[in-house]
Amino acid sequence: MTKHLISLAAALALAAPLAAQDENSRSSSEAVAQTNIPAPSPNQIVEQAEAEEWVAIAPEDLLVMTLAPDAEGNERKVVIQLMPAPFSEAWTANIRTFARSGWYDDITVNRVQDNYVVQWGDANYDNPESDGPPKELPQGLLETDEVNYTSSNGEITDVLMQAYGEETVRRIVREGNSSREHAVRSSLRDSMPHDPYASGGSFFTLGWPMASEGRKLESKAWPVHCYGMVGVGRNLTPDAGTGAELYTVIGHAPRHLDRNIALVGRIVEGIEHLSSLPRGKGVLGFYEDESRRTPILTVRVASDLPDDERPAFEYLDTEGETFAAYADARANRRDPFFNVPAGGADICNIPVPIRRVAE
Repeated sequence: MTKHLISLAAALALAAPLAAQDENSRSSSEAVAQTNIPAPSPNQIVEQAEAEEWVAIAPEDLLVMTLAPDAEGNERKVVIQLMPAPFSEAWTANIRTFARSGWYDDITVNRVQDNYVVQWGDANYDNPESDGPPKELPQGLLETDEVNYTSSNGEITDVLMQAYGEETVRRIVREGNSSREHAVRSSLRDSMPHDPYASGGSFFTLGWPMASEGRKLESKAWPVHCYGMVGVGRNLTPDAGTGAELYTVIGHAPRHLDRNIALVGRIVEGIEHLSSLPRGKGVLGFYEDESRRTPILTVRVASDLPDDERPAFEYLDTEGETFAAYADARANRRDPFFNVPAGGADICNIPVPIRRVAE
């Protein structure tokens, strides 16, 4: 019942960008430095998380993409987690339709741009050099609109109310300065003192990195382009893409794309199979030689797979004390290798821990 309630308070009262760490944080850092006990690394903090701090990812929200085997015959699978409501709902619904219709089967990776993105889809789509016709889109696709690149704080609140009940939500908002919530939220704010891409700052909710334009219920919030995030390829506005073409970030976070493209998920396993592909030599990293394209054999929704083939993953609850300690450690490395704590971190430098669990 307590999961995600802090993110609700954040959605209703998003903090504006703050200055760097306060005196208490500095005093705490100095106290740790003066002891002989090595400070734990971020990974060590995550390893100590209690079982109840891990949140299961529903199989309906996972895609399993199987690439053609590599040159040595090794299997290559990529697992993608789709975003929850209220974010990008029309696109994620379409992506499930594409997967369940088999439309994604036998498409290819067509673009690999260094320090930017890997993109896959139908090589014959919108390609004047192609000799073949594009694949016919499946029936039942939803219309998409660029206005839905963002969601309002009110929409986020509605989803949380459905999950936890209106009275619980209102109580948390009313009593949002309790010691536990204050400690967790203060730690996260100190770890991300400023976001140049978002006037309302950055925050985590429902296990995802987000940014916002302000505190009001009608103010907009949106997912951000961190490493491994998955987005929808499109043409010029007003085209918003259907989900037929997808890409993932394989370089420095291209935050200038935030609010300009629909983000629909993130890669939780197997990104090395995409990030290590040969770079395209054409414009924007497209392959000029079609033999360089990597075939995608199948894409399946995990809930449609047999039990023994269905992957299972969990993410660390972003509203808990362990995540707050982890975020602080990412922003201020105090473990033995580091000499100087950085004093803050970009939201994309605090990746949400995700782990595979026994199937």
